[in-house]
This record gives sequence, C-alpha cells and structure tokens, in this order.
Amino acid sequence: MAPRRRSKRGLSPKALTAVVTVVLIGLVLVPLRLLPGSPLESTAAARWGTPDAPAERPTGPPADRKVRPSPSPSPKLEPLPFAAKELDDLDIEGWYAWSVLDRRTGEIIGSDNMDETSTTASLIKSWIVADYLRRTAEAGKTPSDAKLADATKIIRDSDNTRTQQFYNSLDRSASIKRLLATCELTDSSVASDGGWSRTNLSPRDTARLGACIADGRAAGPEWTSWLLDEMRQVRGAGDFGIRKVFSAEEQKTVAIKNGWVDRTQEQENHVNCLAVGDTWTMGVMLRYPIGLGYEYGMQGCQKIAEALRTEPL
Repeated sequence: MAPRRRSKRGLSPKALTAVVTVVLIGLVLVPLRLLPGSPLESTAAARWGTPDAPAERPTGPPADRKVRPSPSPSPKLEPLPFAAKELDDLDIEGWYAWSVLDRRTGEIIGSDNMDETSTTASLIKSWIVADYLRRTAEAGKTPSDAKLADATKIIRDSDNTRTQQFYNSLDRSASIKRLLATCELTDSSVASDGGWSRTNLSPRDTARLGACIADGRAAGPEWTSWLLDEMRQVRGAGDFGIRKVFSAEEQKTVAIKNGWVDRTQEQENHVNCLAVGDTWTMGVMLRYPIGLGYEYGMQGCQKIAEALRTEPL
C-alpha cells in the first residue's frame, strides 16, 4: 500500500483559529499579571519604586515646617572681678590709665587712654625672665640651678643687678623687640636709650603681656608654670597694688610683677602694676609729681583696682 501524502495547504481553518485565540488570550493575561492591584498579579514580580511593605502614615497633626529646634544655649561665662567704670572721682594726682583682658575671650576693656605709654621700670622683668627661659629651652638646654636662683631673685625681689645680666645675655633691646612681636603688642616701643627700665608700655599692652605669660607664649610650655608660681610669690616692697583688693586666700592665686621708679629728668614717679588671674589679666600705670613718693603710686594702683572691683572686700 502506498504511503499517504501530507497536504501542502497547512493548518485547517479551525486549527488556525484556535492558535490565534490562544495567542490573543496570552497577550491579554500577561499584562494583567504585571498590573499592580490586578487579581492576577504575580506575588513574585518585582515592584520598582515601592517598598516591600506599605509605609505607615503618621496619624498625628501635621508638623509645622516653620518650627526649628532651638540651638543649645552657650554656657554663660562667669563675670570678671573687674568692670568698666568712670574713675573721675578718685582724687589721684597726675596721669593714670588701666586695662583688663578677659583671657577666655580676648576682650579688652579699659580707660579711654589705655593705649598711652609710660616707662615700665621693674614690671618688664617678668618678660626678661620669660625670654631667657624660653630661649634656653629652644636651644635644647636647661637653666642651671644658679640661673634659676637668679631668676627667682629678679621676680620675687626685683633684683636690678641680676636683671641687667640677663638683659645683656639676651642682646638687650633685641629682647624687647621679641616682646613686641611675640605678645602682639600694638602701642609699645623699645626705649630710646635701649635700657630695660625705660621700655614704653601701655596699660593695654601690659594686660596683653600678662596674657602672653599666662598662655605660654612668653616663657614657653616648659617654664610657664614655674614663672607664674614665682610671680605669685613676689614679696617685700614689690608686693602691692592689684592683688591687694582680693581676700588673703585669693591673693595666693594672683601672679604679679610691679614697677616703681623716680624719674629725675622728668621730675615724676612712674608706678606700674601687672596682675594675672585665672580668667583675666590687668595693667595699671601712673605718673605723678616726684615729690609725692613711691607709696602714693602704690596706693593709687590699689585704689584704681578697688574702684573697678565688682565684688569689693
């Protein structure tokens, strides 16, 4: 029996209709499975731009977008022991000026003439000793016990002979030029004769010198504490002025270096006071007729500090 030949006409009309129907149904059902919310949606299909679980909406009242959280308040600084006041009624003869520096902020207050200068006398010894100690340390050396004993005599007892020896070893007026640069003084200058006693300082720069000693620029990190401790132990004739307006216990914490000299050429006494406290430094300077003597200026320095004191004894 001969084999049957396949028809060259392909699918029958019924079969072709069935195939087309299946394809059309598939084209309809597949988009429905991908359409979000459709009953035929595939649970395994990835959703672009939506989380796996619906986010909970806040149920409270809407936030006020204009409200900003308040910044934490800055800690309030304790007031300084001195405040700016007019001192017209002190009945002090001659010229005087004062300045106080807040070591925490750098703010300076003072008399209208706090930028005027006067000769420092022994007050400048605080810098001379600081300059010696810092430069010795910078050279990689340690002062001998004898040199430290000399420095103690200069600070505590205001020894002039030892001061001159230190000053000469520091290249004299070159040391004062270092003072002006290191402590960023704006009003002061080297003496015309190059001597340490006639260095010209203003009360404002005197307060800056105190800050320079306190923060370590003057004596350097190794010797600052030593120098301040020596200045707290000033004794004898040099122990007067600013720290006397504090209680006996508080006086032990205040470092000082004062200066007093009679200028016969000008027929004046020059008396100066430097004090360094925990949060402040202060400079007071006076010039007055030579016949009034040293004690007049020493008492005047204390009188000015008392007038400015916020909590008098």
